[in-house]
Amino acid sequence: MSLNNLFRQKKTTICFTTPSHSQKFFITSKFRQFYKYDISETETHNPQEALTFAQQVAAKIYGVKQTLFLTNGSTSGIITAVLSCVNKGDNVLIWDNAHPCHKNSVELAGANPVYYSLDIDTDWGIYKPVSTENIEFCLKNNDIKAVIITSPSYEGVVSDIFEIKNICKKYGAYLIVDEAHGALYPFSDELPQSAVNIADFTIQSLHKTAGGLNPTALLHNNSDIDAKTALNKISTTSPNYALLMTIEKNINYLNSQKGKQKIKKLIENIKNLHRECPKVDFYCGDITKILIKKEGLSGNELSELLYKNGIEDEKTNEISTMLLCGLGTSKQKLERLKKVLRKI
Repeated sequence: MSLNNLFRQKKTTICFTTPSHSQKFFITSKFRQFYKYDISETETHNPQEALTFAQQVAAKIYGVKQTLFLTNGSTSGIITAVLSCVNKGDNVLIWDNAHPCHKNSVELAGANPVYYSLDIDTDWGIYKPVSTENIEFCLKNNDIKAVIITSPSYEGVVSDIFEIKNICKKYGAYLIVDEAHGALYPFSDELPQSAVNIADFTIQSLHKTAGGLNPTALLHNNSDIDAKTALNKISTTSPNYALLMTIEKNINYLNSQKGKQKIKKLIENIKNLHRECPKVDFYCGDITKILIKKEGLSGNELSELLYKNGIEDEKTNEISTMLLCGLGTSKQKLERLKKVLRKI
């Protein structure tokens, strides 16, 4: 299939996938304006100074010691966090089915991965939250320097980060939370509690739910370590200031009354979808991850039916199907989904 045909197909398909801006929700101006922000460090321009200031403002907004802008996704944030607090030969506790960057970051640090597992929720075909008892058992029986937790999961399953942090503190381990899918959490009381003000390091992807461009992300740091030193080791010395500019705008928008109202309206629209589709089972987790199942249909069969009716989901398993929502998920998109679900 040619790129031209691919884009034509995407044009007629309503995507509940990343990136969450859905090619229709724009925080910044038209693409041609990006060239104006593509600058270098000269005597005339000092973008590093402006970047430092923007990051300091962001840290105040999130209430953390340090916020760093990332233009290589949450992957770079995970690697930075591990390199910041882990030394060669240390042990790092990670989930055995985590994103590849978790293991890769441990290897890059010259550390040793120690694995923990998660139970399966057989009613939905997804992983359950991280067991606090299991984490304490691992820390009690191993010399662990850092723990990496994924919360929320792809499907919106949230773990008890507060209790896990207490356990990590008890055993002297750093807590790193992969909150890539929870970038909206700090800006709504109707969403799960963010790890931003709890964990030592929290990493968020702006592009997944917060309307940002691929692959913009954030690293929030509450430790006494300057994470910028580690970030500099894996980053280019010629950053894309156009992307960095969108991160600044993205955060300011999320923190604005308009942005918070946008999130509130999104949640209201999804709740309305729940109410008006009583014959569909909705998972009770992060409401912006519409995880559904239908009696008599496998997850894959449901996914195929949705696609035949012009709806593309984000992720499917044998039992359930997940449709991702974000700032770009309009009321019209959800109305279309509602019609298709009622028809099915």
